[in-house]
Amino acid sequence: EVRYVESGGGLVQAGGSLRLSCAASGFTSDDYVIGWFRQAPGKEREGVSCISSSDGSTYYADSVKGRFTISSDNAKNTVYLQMNSLKPEDTAHYYCATQVVDDSLLNPLGYDYWGQGTQVTVSS
Repeated sequence: EVRYVESGGGLVQAGGSLRLSCAASGFTSDDYVIGWFRQAPGKEREGVSCISSSDGSTYYADSVKGRFTISSDNAKNTVYLQMNSLKPEDTAHYYCATQVVDDSLLNPLGYDYWGQGTQVTVSS
């Protein structure tokens, strides 16, 4: 069974940076897509970014383009989310998950095997 452990969240001032990590285990395939999602209190879960293990292609939500960078270290089975120029509206619980429905991009309904997440709080 695929499992994820997210880490790296914390409290940061607006304009600051954080790097989130998503350590994965239990993959049975070398071809997969991992996505980062976030959910703020009272809001629906939204996709932030995803990366493909096969070709390294990435996709970003418009709200984070130019500020966030997703990357992976296949040897460590870890996906990272470098978050720069953070804004108070980036405050949320951040999760990673595996795409289980092809071409889901950032639709959380197409993902499964959610981790417990890590909290990111950006103060103004």
